[in-house]
Amino acid sequence: MVEVEFISILVQAFCGISAVLFMFVATFSRSERAELLVQNIIFTTLLLAAASLWWLSLAGGSFWGSNYLPRPLSIGCIGLAVAARMNIKGQNVSFGANPHSIGRSVEEE
Repeated sequence: MVEVEFISILVQAFCGISAVLFMFVATFSRSERAELLVQNIIFTTLLLAAASLWWLSLAGGSFWGSNYLPRPLSIGCIGLAVAARMNIKGQNVSFGANPHSIGRSVEEE
């Protein structure tokens, strides 16, 4: 039988790897191949985090001091994993002015 502490360390590792890669995905998007690789790694680690969170809940462990938290967080990880697979490159999703377009409009005037 695996100890609850080991499962908790697995959860934290998978979540940490996913968070760090999510923060740097824009850096990897300079290359299409690197971006796709990072998206796949994020997707995989988030699914592993969800499975580990569910396993932690079934083993009777707690995450951040809560017995209730692992299952809802695992559902959130699955949602983020689906979002990580979405590729919105080249599409304006903010629909707001960015500093570059503001600078260009000032220079044109």
